[in-house]
Amino acid sequence: MNPESTTSPPNPNPSPPKPYSQVHIKRAGKKLLLILPDTEPKDVNKDWVELLQDLKYCLNHHKGTWTPGTAVHLLVENRLLDSRQFHHIGEALESAELKLTRVFTSRRQTAITAATAGYSVEQEAPKRELLFTEQPTPTNLTEPLHLKTTVRSGVAIRHPGTIIIQGDVNPGGEIIADGDIIIWGCLRGIAHAGAKGNPECCIMALRMQPTQLRIADAVARPPSENPDMIGPEVAYITSEGIRLKSALNFSKTHIFTPREKGWTEKLAANPG
Repeated sequence: MNPESTTSPPNPNPSPPKPYSQVHIKRAGKKLLLILPDTEPKDVNKDWVELLQDLKYCLNHHKGTWTPGTAVHLLVENRLLDSRQFHHIGEALESAELKLTRVFTSRRQTAITAATAGYSVEQEAPKRELLFTEQPTPTNLTEPLHLKTTVRSGVAIRHPGTIIIQGDVNPGGEIIADGDIIIWGCLRGIAHAGAKGNPECCIMALRMQPTQLRIADAVARPPSENPDMIGPEVAYITSEGIRLKSALNFSKTHIFTPREKGWTEKLAANPG
């Protein structure tokens, strides 16, 4: 397949070509990128049925140019997709012996629906980062992402803000947030808070049994022995690395000190 090819049914009323105004399939290393059109009225007027037909046309046109089981990353930008539409996309890809594994979206509800359906999710502006070499400009954290689901093995959730999960994160699952991570359940997978380098971020779980914890650039692995007491804990960074503490009253007893580049007990920070 021509890596830069774009294929859709012939348009009887062609308009000037615009980037991503039609369904795209693009090779990126060992995976394929499936790019749906932007949703702005000035860019596209197709309804979902037409878009799905375009997708099937693209898959049939390029069939045989990939190996069975090739992973597909779906880029939908601001398009709102519901569970039925994700099901249709998954069916179409499966019929072409492809597997949808990851969804990139800038829309919160689409991210929630994709994660609930069991797909890995990255909620940021991924298309430009993936397709072009532009350097992203620093931005403030976005609103927290709330998910009510169990994050299964092989699923990764990435969000440019705080992530709150009402459910468990199983071994093999991964949570990556530019802000804090709050797991209202058991954390058994990997959690990375402050992923863009903010050491002030924390990770909290009702039951902390991670395979790995990361805060900013610091990395910690769990102790070889299970703790004597199990309860809500918070992981935070200190000048000596990542530490765990009971979540009870943590915000009242600890303070982040930029000079130490970590959290310290308020009494130690203000001995007087």
